Formats: sequence, C-alpha cells, structure tokens
Amino acid sequence: MNPDYQLAYWGLYLILMTLVVQQVVASASKASQPGSVPGKIDSSLSHGSLVFRAHRTFMNSLENLPLLLGTVFLAVFVGADPLWTAILVWVFALGRLMHMLLYYAIATERNPSPRSYFFALAFIANVALLGVVGLALV
Repeated sequence: MNPDYQLAYWGLYLILMTLVVQQVVASASKASQPGSVPGKIDSSLSHGSLVFRAHRTFMNSLENLPLLLGTVFLAVFVGADPLWTAILVWVFALGRLMHMLLYYAIATERNPSPRSYFFALAFIANVALLGVVGLALV
C-alpha cells in the first residue's frame, strides 16, 4: 500500500461503505413490502415510493462505481498527484453521499432535483480525476 494515497484510500472506503448502506436500505425497504418478489421492483412505483428511491439510489451508485474505481486504481498505479487524487475522491464520496441522502428524503419527479446537483458534482470530480491521471501519463 502506497502511504501517499492514504487520504484517497479513506475516501474510497467511505464510498464503499455508502454502497453497503444503500444495499441494506434498498433490500430492507423492498423486503418489507407485502408480496415482494426478490429481484423484481413493482413497475407502478415511482419517486413517491421509498422502495423505488432506495432501489434507484443503489443502482445509480452501482452504475457510477466502475468508472471511479478504475480511475482511482489507475491514479495510484501511474503515480498521479496524491493530493489531487484524494481531493477528487473525497468530492466524489461526499457528492454521492449527499445524492443518496437527498434521494431518500425528497420524493420529486422534478428534473433537475436537488440530488441532481450532487450527482453532477460527483461526476465532474470523476472526470477531473481522469484528467489528473492523464497528466500523470504524459
């Protein structure tokens, strides 16, 4: 383990723990529904349902995680700037955490919704980290 990236590792740990929380909330909220079938979400559900919001929060995180993990691992492998790597990992982590909390708390069909801004912040942090990796490759 490269100690220069310790702060980035802790940010990555927060991201993974957030994913665990999302999985538990999504699974528990769905399992508590009468007649729930494993692996199936009722197609009539929408943002008014915590089951729907918890499921979408978890799925959205799963959709965003591969790019981040690849970017972070590449950053460490190529020796990208450890401070910028850590800053951008933490911006991503906090953006995803706020996205999750707002998605759970606010049932809205409006787009953009407050959670959208934190989704965008995390996405921009990931793209910026790709830029930091690109600079390290040059």
